Amino acid sequence: GTLAALAAIGYREVELAGLYGLPAAAFRAHLDAAGLKAPAGHVGVPALTDDIEQTIADAKTLGHRYLILPWIGEEYRTVDGWRRAAELLNRAGARCRAAGLHLGYHNHDFEFLPVGSEAAAPTGYDLLLRHTDPKLVMFELDLFWIRKGGRDALDYLREHRGRFRAVHVKDMAADGAMVDVGQGVMDWKTLLNAARRAGVKHFFAEHDEAKDQLAFARASAAYLQTLRL
Repeated sequence: GTLAALAAIGYREVELAGLYGLPAAAFRAHLDAAGLKAPAGHVGVPALTDDIEQTIADAKTLGHRYLILPWIGEEYRTVDGWRRAAELLNRAGARCRAAGLHLGYHNHDFEFLPVGSEAAAPTGYDLLLRHTDPKLVMFELDLFWIRKGGRDALDYLREHRGRFRAVHVKDMAADGAMVDVGQGVMDWKTLLNAARRAGVKHFFAEHDEAKDQLAFARASAAYLQTLRL
């Protein structure tokens, strides 16, 4: 029912974060019935290491082009840890590429903290960009969380053109809270045009904390359809 409602609102693509207990084939049948595509899905570390063969098989069944790691634990949040995370992504990315898929990483805000005590210490995100192979690892930029982390998405889109294939379209109020897209202070026309110029192909509206997710989806779609990009 949720998928049908999203299609009725006007969405044509969704990004998955789990299958809600359904086998991949059953979930794909619901997507097809709603007329939706799922070009990307979020999966955790075990799915990209011990279970990667099954993860790839399910991704193909679901019609994914991208598998996205959405989170890494605190054990990775050191200079050596970020390098280990990059190695994990490179290994999984090579396996995904061999299977005709792309691997990516989705940020929150902690990636933009400096790692180390030096004045010019890099951020975790910078270390990931530096140590992942562009042929094997792409990035999905969450436009709310990079702002929450004190960084400018426009700088990253400009300086790392070609690394980003998807973005999360998530708005921020003046007080830093998440709000429906179009109800906050973010300059969506500038951000979305910059994302397109940087090579982004997929734009997913998201609100982590919406009390009514379908109301959020309706309001955000209505706003986005008013933009002339």
